[in-house]
Amino acid sequence: MVTRHNGRVPIWQQLFYIIIGSAIVALSFNGFLLPNYIAAGGVSGISTITEYLFNLEPAYVIWGVNVPVLMLAFFLIGKGSALRSVAGSLVLPFFVFLTRNIEPISEEVILASIFGGLGVGIGLGIVYLGDASTGGTSLIAQMIYKYSSLSLGTSLAIIDGLIVLTAIIVFDVELGLFALIGLFMTSKSIDLVQTGFNRTKATLIVSGKHREVQQAIYDKVDRGVTRISAQGGFTEQDRPVLMCVVNQTEISKLKRTIKEADPEAFVIVMDSSEVLGRGFYQTS
Repeated sequence: MVTRHNGRVPIWQQLFYIIIGSAIVALSFNGFLLPNYIAAGGVSGISTITEYLFNLEPAYVIWGVNVPVLMLAFFLIGKGSALRSVAGSLVLPFFVFLTRNIEPISEEVILASIFGGLGVGIGLGIVYLGDASTGGTSLIAQMIYKYSSLSLGTSLAIIDGLIVLTAIIVFDVELGLFALIGLFMTSKSIDLVQTGFNRTKATLIVSGKHREVQQAIYDKVDRGVTRISAQGGFTEQDRPVLMCVVNQTEISKLKRTIKEADPEAFVIVMDSSEVLGRGFYQTS
């Protein structure tokens, strides 16, 4: 659990997350991705390509890209974003350098792309938990976002897409496809670290018997209900909407309870990746 003071993570805790996260990223990179030439986006993907073409030490390439990008970011997007990336931008290549001589963990390309992407995502997710960043392409994406009409996600996707396209040209189509698998695993594992395993369901209920449905949920599911004021679009009559959030294991029980209270109820069930508050995850 990350303890925040005035919305910010304490420096010592931030450094702890950066060190642990960067070490995991470096081990995943040198143990899985680099030996199999899987350029799964980011500055590490660039360093994989340059290592193959020019035999350049990946750690030096990562440092060489991160430092000027940090300086540029300081002037273009503000010192706040740049300063949050300083430690990660320096620590990550340091760990990449320290682990450069480890034996490949797997030489099966499909396994390397899956577990390499997974490890990189977990490491980056841990760094992000500390309200920090490893700089590199994420800062470049922020600069593109600020000075163009592209969204941040689209900006990052374009950069990673260009790196994967370069990998296809330098290596071959198959390794480019494996790089896409690595990118996908990285994205999903970052989300996993950020939101955790406790998936929940948010339910919206429109019922002519909203009081009966509400009471049934209290009695049988033991979950709270929020009543939202709403109006029917066709009838223009007031019709409250009930909102209830439950754990994934409780959704079947909730649906049965609603149907028993009002078979005609209109129910919308949505995925909710993270819920904070009483009865769910508590922050401190």
